[in-house]
Amino acid sequence: MPKMKTKKSAAKRFRVRAGGSVKRGQAYKRHILTKKSTKNKRQLRGAVGVHKTNMIHMAQMLPYAGL
Repeated sequence: MPKMKTKKSAAKRFRVRAGGSVKRGQAYKRHILTKKSTKNKRQLRGAVGVHKTNMIHMAQMLPYAGL
C-alpha cells in the first residue's frame, strides 16, 4: 500500500489543538480593508475553530493528525 499523503495546503492553514479541535484563521482580512468598518476588522482578528460539520473533510486532508 502506498503512503497516505497530507494535503500540504491544508497543513499550512490549519493546526490541531491538544483536545482534537482544529484552529483556523479567518477570511476577509487580507485586502480592500478601507471599505470595511473598524468593528468588522476587529472582530476578524484571532483564530477560530473549524465547525464540527467540516471535521470529516479535515480528517481526510490531514490523515496523520489523529482526528
